Amino acid sequence: MSDRGGEPRALLVVEDDPGLQAQLKWAYDDYRVLIAGDHDAAIDLLRAEEPAVVTLDLGLPPDADGTREGFRLLKAILEMKPDTKVIVVSGHGERASALAAIASGAWDFYQKPIAIEELGLIVRRAFHVHDLEAENARLAGEGANDNRVLGGMITGAPEMLKVARTIERVAGLDVSVMLLGASGTGKELLARGLHEASPRRDGAFVAINCAAIPENLLESELFGHEKGAFTGAVKTTEGKIELAHGGTLFLDEVGDIPLPLQVKLLRFLQERTIERIGGRKPIAVDTRIVCATHRDLDAMIAAGSFRDDLYYRLAEMVVRIPALAERPGDAVLLARHFLHQYAPAMNSGARGFAPDALQAIDEGRWPGNVRELENRIKRAVIMADGKLVTRDDLDMAAAGDEGEEAYLNLRSAREAADRVAIRRAMTQSEGNISLAAKLLGISRPTLYDLLKQYQMQG
Repeated sequence: MSDRGGEPRALLVVEDDPGLQAQLKWAYDDYRVLIAGDHDAAIDLLRAEEPAVVTLDLGLPPDADGTREGFRLLKAILEMKPDTKVIVVSGHGERASALAAIASGAWDFYQKPIAIEELGLIVRRAFHVHDLEAENARLAGEGANDNRVLGGMITGAPEMLKVARTIERVAGLDVSVMLLGASGTGKELLARGLHEASPRRDGAFVAINCAAIPENLLESELFGHEKGAFTGAVKTTEGKIELAHGGTLFLDEVGDIPLPLQVKLLRFLQERTIERIGGRKPIAVDTRIVCATHRDLDAMIAAGSFRDDLYYRLAEMVVRIPALAERPGDAVLLARHFLHQYAPAMNSGARGFAPDALQAIDEGRWPGNVRELENRIKRAVIMADGKLVTRDDLDMAAAGDEGEEAYLNLRSAREAADRVAIRRAMTQSEGNISLAAKLLGISRPTLYDLLKQYQMQG
């Protein structure tokens, strides 16, 4: 295994047994093996060589018969270089120690007596995963991401991937699209993605939040006005509909448009012409409408506060966007993205998340969805003292009840719970099957069987 310059990759072996030191150095002749017999020697080599992978014997002097010194070194390694893949080697035959090491941030574990071939496979995979993560980080810095879909939205959840595929299918059709979802779920991002995937991509994408503009100004914002139409109208101004000619107009919070203006919007959708305030001649406009709201339009129609004929014009295609809590694993993916985005900008030393922080993020209900998560990560980056953001930095309490799923069939309930748990474990472990299996409390073969059974990607 060589790095880009052709020199063998550095592998740090932390082991106090001279016989094992020699055996491992001989076995890993395709690496540049660095040997450390205690905590201080390991730290010195870590600082000087910055190895991507470390194999760590938990039983180190002066506590060779215990694990205290090994855990102290594990913590120090991850604080200095959080992306290091630490493979814990335990000679104490205690599964609990290995699991505790995984929970503390170790990448994988192996128990003595050592089988060099098996440990070698784990080491090679650790280097491979480290390289993939480094490449992903590089791509993220260039604006790319393996988990990006339509419009740059970051997701790995099947629920959200289905939404993206639906929008891609309708992007090429000249139909009005309505996005329904709670605040902060990414409606504008998806609307922009729809525009970019459509034949109108070379035209303008114009967005307006109908709830953020006073009712007496909204008509002018949408339809524009002629010079002298009202006090203060010192020049003719095009409205948002006209500015989006040849492109896409995104009407956010369309449920907040007052009834009198709904009539004028309906007329535009029927005739494809507008009249500016104070104007006397119709202006033909070729604008595609994409709208969004978090409000219950069915209830508003029943109450008479939203026109049903306008709804059917706007909702030729309806896409419902799931809340963040309904997208298992996405909260962790997004949290890592926001950390990498904000940490450099705020000169923060935070480079990753502690296990308790990942658990809190994954189990959070996130009523404010992605917007709330982004704000909390931004604050945590500011508050973090070390290289790992903790639950305390996030200011999050322990997770509460997850609620009850509406399943009557036990088999369906178990399968749904399995899928959610597996997706979350795979996300937290960053695709590490060994760690994911330990988080789930099952063996690696069992996890492979479940992934195959549920047709989930491993």
